[in-house]
Amino acid sequence: MALKKVNPKALDKIVEQMIETVDRSKDEIFQIGEQCRRDHDHIIKELQEIKDEVKEVIQTGDSLEVKAKLARRRLSDVSKNFKEFSEEQIREAYEYAHELQTKLTINRQLEKQLRMRRDDLERRLITLQETIHRAETLVSQITIVSNYLVSDIKEMGEALEDAKLKQEFGLRIIEAQEEERKRLSREMHDGPAQLLANVLIRSDLAEKMHKQQGPEQSLQEIRSLKEMIRTALYEVRRIIYDLRPMALDDLGLIPTLNKYLTTVEDYHKGTYIEFVYLGKDIRLPPKYEVALFRLIQESVHNALKHAKAETIQVKVEIQSSKVYVTIKDDGIGFDISETKSGRFGMIGMRERVDILDGNLSVHSKPGAGTIITIKIPLPL
Repeated sequence: MALKKVNPKALDKIVEQMIETVDRSKDEIFQIGEQCRRDHDHIIKELQEIKDEVKEVIQTGDSLEVKAKLARRRLSDVSKNFKEFSEEQIREAYEYAHELQTKLTINRQLEKQLRMRRDDLERRLITLQETIHRAETLVSQITIVSNYLVSDIKEMGEALEDAKLKQEFGLRIIEAQEEERKRLSREMHDGPAQLLANVLIRSDLAEKMHKQQGPEQSLQEIRSLKEMIRTALYEVRRIIYDLRPMALDDLGLIPTLNKYLTTVEDYHKGTYIEFVYLGKDIRLPPKYEVALFRLIQESVHNALKHAKAETIQVKVEIQSSKVYVTIKDDGIGFDISETKSGRFGMIGMRERVDILDGNLSVHSKPGAGTIITIKIPLPL
């Protein structure tokens, strides 16, 4: 049965729709951040007004306190020398002292209410600042995802020349991307999103505890909130690293590989990964570093998942004109003469190498492990 020719424009349309979906998500998070900023500015203004009111109430209270003391002293003098004053003077002294004491009591109650309102606004301000920071971080993360979609998927699509392979590979990419988006959505929902929701709930609880049980109990709740926020930040950073290690842009290929392989070894107990680096300690053009990192990442993933390897050796040698990479494992191996149906990971690796005018060779047989050799010329 003949396969229909894949329409490149249709694939481009699918990719554009995927990117638009990610961008819409970024815009929604940005709008949340903007709303929080508006609320933040409003609370700043209200907080300053409350502080001014507190200052004014305190000044009024101090003045009332002085007048009340004088009135009480006057009332005491009148009481001691009762016969020297008329009934009208005695009544006036008593009423004036009572009036000042009432005003002072009202003033103190108002001051207490204003202070509580001020403290509440300051707590809300801290929560909003944390939410704004989190929104900015998520926008940055989604931007990375969007760039990843644009660069990697288009790069693969342009590299595939065979119509049948392009159709199968393109569909597999879309399927894998959907799965990746589901995984990312699930991790965001189960990790940072849940933690941030708990932070809002616990912040309300801390506020109630402060009012009902005092600052000591609320302080303990705030410490718990800090731990939850720290955990959310760790989860977000882990998700970003899985998408694309930031160190690849900042530090380069070799330090990033070293960190990545160490992390993989830590996550897979019982597996030993040896990393050997030879040659010049230089930075490569970005597209070469990304491609080499992805090639090694895919090879190590296959060795762990499919070959069930216990020992993996990754060797990288950078010369002035070429890069040599060898990934060797002691896994179960496979028969390379068998059909390659379903081996889309290996197909993608070959396409990456072809884009860079390089060469990839695979040596393996059942029970004897696998050796992958990659040679890529560098631009002069």
